[in-house]
Amino acid sequence: MPLAPHTAYRRSELQALYQKFEAEIEKLNQRVEEQACGRAGARLLMTHPGVGPVTALATEVFLGDPARFADSKALASYVGIIPREYSSGGRQRLGGLTKQGNPLLRFLWGEAGAHAVRRDPELQRFYRRKLIQKGFGKASVAVARKLGIRLWIMLRDQIEYHEFCRRGQKQQKSSEACAGMPETPNGAKSHRPID
Repeated sequence: MPLAPHTAYRRSELQALYQKFEAEIEKLNQRVEEQACGRAGARLLMTHPGVGPVTALATEVFLGDPARFADSKALASYVGIIPREYSSGGRQRLGGLTKQGNPLLRFLWGEAGAHAVRRDPELQRFYRRKLIQKGFGKASVAVARKLGIRLWIMLRDQIEYHEFCRRGQKQQKSSEACAGMPETPNGAKSHRPID
């Protein structure tokens, strides 16, 4: 497209700058990938669909020892992917995310969750269900949280994605007989007939 001389010069300078930045970014991506491949935990995490070297490396570094989290709620609280609570007088009100944890890790889990939804059928079903129930924003955060918990479990148990899926299928088969039944206070499933 023909432009005025000063505008054409500006365009060519910006295109040259863009190419320079692309080359620098590519170098940085290669360095991150080398670092991620050199760490056993990051290699495990990269087996999960949608999780690349940056997300895997950041998750391993920021979480540190995965055994320090008692459960998935403690992990979600640490990262800041839990709702704020405004409670008084027996009435519980939940607000937006606390965002008390690491913003970079939250961002990376959100981005990786968007990619993982396209590649993991179980995560895709979960996302579609939440999308219908809660809308786009809350569904995206729910997927990010679920992905983060998956990555934490993979780090904690030192397992790859395929082993994680195998364990999940095994657990589903063992609980199929009682699926959908309400739980009793002691955790057992209730098997009383329904009227």
